Amino acid sequence: MATTSYWADNYVEKARTVEEAVSLIRSGQRVFIGSSCGEPQCLVRGLSQAANNFTDLEIVRLLSLESTPLTLIAAKSKSQSLNIRSFYLGSVRSKELAKNMRFLTPINLSEVPRLFKSRLLPLHVALIQVSPPDDFGWMSLGVSVDVTLAAAFSADLVIAQVNSRMPRVLGQGFIHVNDVDVIVEHEEELITIGALPESEPANIIGRHIANLIDDGSTIQISLGTTPQATLLALSEKNDLGVHSQFLTNDMMHLVSTGVITNRKKGFNEGKLVASIAIGTTELYDFLDSNPSVEFHSSDYVNDPRIISRHHKMVSMNVAMAVDLTGQVAADALPFNYYSGVSGTLDFIRGTALSQEGKSILMLMSTTSDGKKSRIVPLLHDTGVVVPRGDVQYIVTEYGAVNLFGKSYQERAMAMISIAHPDFREELFHAAKKMGLLGAERTLSESIHGIYPVKLVETLEIDGEMVTIRPTKPVDERALQEHFYTLDKQDVISRFFRPKTSFLRTDVEGMSRTDYQKNLTLVAVVGEVGFERVVGVGEYYLEEAKNMAEVAFSVSKDWQGRGLGRILINKLSEAARENGIAGLFAYTSPENQRMMKLFMTLPYKVRTVIENELFLSCTFGEPS
Repeated sequence: MATTSYWADNYVEKARTVEEAVSLIRSGQRVFIGSSCGEPQCLVRGLSQAANNFTDLEIVRLLSLESTPLTLIAAKSKSQSLNIRSFYLGSVRSKELAKNMRFLTPINLSEVPRLFKSRLLPLHVALIQVSPPDDFGWMSLGVSVDVTLAAAFSADLVIAQVNSRMPRVLGQGFIHVNDVDVIVEHEEELITIGALPESEPANIIGRHIANLIDDGSTIQISLGTTPQATLLALSEKNDLGVHSQFLTNDMMHLVSTGVITNRKKGFNEGKLVASIAIGTTELYDFLDSNPSVEFHSSDYVNDPRIISRHHKMVSMNVAMAVDLTGQVAADALPFNYYSGVSGTLDFIRGTALSQEGKSILMLMSTTSDGKKSRIVPLLHDTGVVVPRGDVQYIVTEYGAVNLFGKSYQERAMAMISIAHPDFREELFHAAKKMGLLGAERTLSESIHGIYPVKLVETLEIDGEMVTIRPTKPVDERALQEHFYTLDKQDVISRFFRPKTSFLRTDVEGMSRTDYQKNLTLVAVVGEVGFERVVGVGEYYLEEAKNMAEVAFSVSKDWQGRGLGRILINKLSEAARENGIAGLFAYTSPENQRMMKLFMTLPYKVRTVIENELFLSCTFGEPS
C-alpha cells in the first residue's frame, strides 16, 4: 500500500549544507540563479568558491548586482569554468560589466518564462531563495518572482535557500516544499538598494512627465535616477494604480500618502501588481503578507494583453539614446542598476492597446559629462530596442514631444527641440543633410532657447481641461489651423487687415521663439502632440524701448471664457521676469475686447487714440 509522507518530514530530509548542495551540480550543466534582490547569496558564494571544480558551467539569470562576481570570473580570458547567459547587464557595481555584451541574450521579458517552460533552453539546476514554509508547506519567492517561478518549475534540480528575512509576498509566487529537491537554511539580509543620487535634470524630466499623467492612471516605471524623480513628481496625483515589473521604495511612499490606491485600474483593482521588488528593508517589510500587493511571473506582468486591460495605462522607461527618426536604444546606464532589452517593448506595446494609454521614454539630453548628445542623427552603432513605429512620447529635461503619427520632418524638429541647446545646431544640419528637413528650413536664434516649463499650467474651464503653455517648434501646423478657423472679424482684429492665407512663414516666428525676447503662449485642448490651439497670446520685444508688443486671438467657441485674461496675465508675468519694462498694443478703436483685456492688468494703462488705439503699461506703475 502506497503511503505519502508529510511535507515537514520531506523538508528535514532535503536539508543540506551549502557545500553539499553545490556538490550536486555537474560540469556542463545550465544553472539558473534567482534574480535581483532575491538572489540566493549564500548559494552563489558557494558556487563561486567551487568555480574551479567546473568546466563549461552556464549561468542563466535575469538581474544581478554581482554580490558575488560570477561575470568577472567568466570574463577572464582563460576561464573555462563559467559562461554567463544574462537577460540584463548590470551597471551599478562595475563599469567593466557593461563591456561584457557577449553574455547578454536579447529577448522580451514576457517571453523568458516560455523559454524555460518549453525546454527550448533546458535548465538543469535552479538556485532560488524563499521564505520559510507556512503551515501548509508553501514557501514564497518573495521579492523576486519574475522569471524565477518558471525556472523553479522547469529545472531538473531545485536548490532553495530558505531565509527567514525573505518576506511572504502574496499572489502567484509560491513553491511547495515537495517541489524543491534541496533545502539550505541560511539567514542573511536581502540585497538592498538605497536612495539614488539627486539630479536636477531628472527632477525637471519628472515634472514634464507629471504633466502627461492623469488622475486615475495605471503606471509602470523602470529603474533609475530619472524614474525616481518622476515618482516624486507624481505626489499631487490621485488614485493612481500600479501594474509594473518593478516595485520600489518610491512607489511604497506613494501608497502611504494615498496617491496610489489601485481603485481605478480597470483590472486587478485594489491590487498593486509587480514581479520584482528592489529597495530597502523597509520596502520588504511593507510587502510581507500585505493583502494589497500581488506578485506574478513576468509572462503575466509583462504580457501586452494583460497590460492593455488597464485603465489609462502609462508606461515610463529609460532610454540611452534616441535618433531623429525616433529609434530608441536602451542599454546599460549609470544608476539604472539594470538594463537590457527587458520589458520595455512589452509595456510599450501593451500600453498602445490600452484605452487612453501613453508610453513615455525618458532620457537625459547628454551623457553624464555633457560631452555627447543622447539625441543623435541616426542610431547605427548600437542595437535598436524600440522601433520608431512603436515610439510615442519622448521626454528630456528640455521638454516632452509626441512622435506618434508624425512625419520624419516633424520628428526631426521635435527631437531637436528637446535636445541640449549646445547640440541643436549640429543636429539641425545633420537632419538637413539626411533629407529629414526641407531646404526652406533655416536656423534662428530660437534654436538655443530653453523651454520654460514653469509657464505650463493646466486648468479646468467649463468642465474641459485646457493647457496654457509656451509654443514649441512642432506647433507650426496647429497654429496655422487656429488662424484658418478664426472668424473674418477676428482675423482683422489680430492682423489689422483681411487675410485668408496663413503660411508656414507667417507662424514660424510664433513657434520658434527664444522664450525671453519673444514669447508665444498657446491655450490648447486635446492629447499632447495632437492638440487644438484655441487661444494665442504673444509678445515681441522692441529692444530700443525695452517694451514688448502683445497680440491675441481666441477661437470663437472659446471667447468669453476668460482665456484672453489668463494669457495676458501670464505674458506680463513672464515679460516682467525677463527684465522687460512693460507691454503695449496697437488695435482699432472699436476693439473693446482688447481694451477690456488690457484693463485687467494690475498696472496703470495709458490709451492714445489717433488712427489706431495705442495701449501701454509699465510694470513699475501698479494701478
